[in-house]
Amino acid sequence: MRNPISVDLQKTRRATQFIFLVCGVGMASWAPMVPYAKDRLGLNDASLGLLLLLLGGGALLMMPLSGMMVNRFGSRMVIAVSVWVVALTLPLLLILPSVAAMAITLFLFGAGIGTMDVAMNAHGVQVQNLYGRPIMSSLHGLFSVGGLFGSLGLGFLITLGLHPVYAAVGIATLLVTIATVQYTYLFPAETEKEAAARFSATEDKSGGSMRFPWLHGSVLFLGAMCFAVFLSEGAMLDWSAIFLRDIKGVAPEFSGVGYAAFSVAMAAMRLLGDGIVARLSGKKVVVYGGLLAAAGLCLAIVSPWVPGSLFGFVLLGVGAANIVPVFFSEAGRLPGIPPPISIPAITTIGYAGQLAGPALLGFIAYSFSLPIALGFSALLLVLVAVAFGVKKGSTV
Repeated sequence: MRNPISVDLQKTRRATQFIFLVCGVGMASWAPMVPYAKDRLGLNDASLGLLLLLLGGGALLMMPLSGMMVNRFGSRMVIAVSVWVVALTLPLLLILPSVAAMAITLFLFGAGIGTMDVAMNAHGVQVQNLYGRPIMSSLHGLFSVGGLFGSLGLGFLITLGLHPVYAAVGIATLLVTIATVQYTYLFPAETEKEAAARFSATEDKSGGSMRFPWLHGSVLFLGAMCFAVFLSEGAMLDWSAIFLRDIKGVAPEFSGVGYAAFSVAMAAMRLLGDGIVARLSGKKVVVYGGLLAAAGLCLAIVSPWVPGSLFGFVLLGVGAANIVPVFFSEAGRLPGIPPPISIPAITTIGYAGQLAGPALLGFIAYSFSLPIALGFSALLLVLVAVAFGVKKGSTV
């Protein structure tokens, strides 16, 4: 059969990596802007929390729609438009004077991030399928690296004497420049459709309904697994600093070190993850990774020493790093379900875990204790390892 690839796969892979980096930088650049927005608008913590929900709401709303746009226009067109949406809204988040304007803009910013997230993962799965070996872990690793740069970049530019708005404009310009340069190396829509037809044309024998592919059993299963893993990531983002301060007695100014340890470990393991997945198989990465992540979180909870807790957070990052990339790879190979359908589905369900999960843990912490809430997250990671191992074991 004729090879559908009419571009250099190495260049396409590199371009896809740059898009993951762009998404990570764009999303994380909002984090250092939050204090500026709070002070400028005179918001209390409760009002700020409601405002922040709009970012996640925009992303969550657009994720299902993104699949339809990718299916019609192709990933690279959707990526290009979403990058422009993020770049245009990012500087506005530093200057808008009213809560209503901020709410609308933050919703649009989140919609751009959510759309880019789905499109780049759908494109990445297509590249991986045609590449013939795992690449999803390194793609997600570049997203994590982008997150680290994005969270530090704005502050670094400001310390150099640049006005915050000009710094945001500079970051936005960089995002558009990278995406524009890499655009021609991304797959055109015709190539994506031909590749999707090749890798999703096998007959579905799982008994799921193909009239409603979002409700297919395999899609829901992978979505639920992503929900649990994303919940643990959300727990680290929202609760690790409070855990270290209130439970372990760490000074407030150093309480963010737990999330930093987790993030660095996860980024490093994702950059190494393609080789690990190729050697061990996706099943072993999920099973062993899930158990290691759960053990690390349990160590962080029970350790009487702060260094022990930090080491537990590192183990959590190491174990969880490559689980979601494996799930995306699995979604890109589901029989009879093309990636533009499967990827938005599991992304939406997984992202809901990152948004709603910390709130669920907050309810558990209020009713019992924060260590028990984090222990619940560890239990979910064990269930992910067991459930995926059993499912893959039954099909091998």
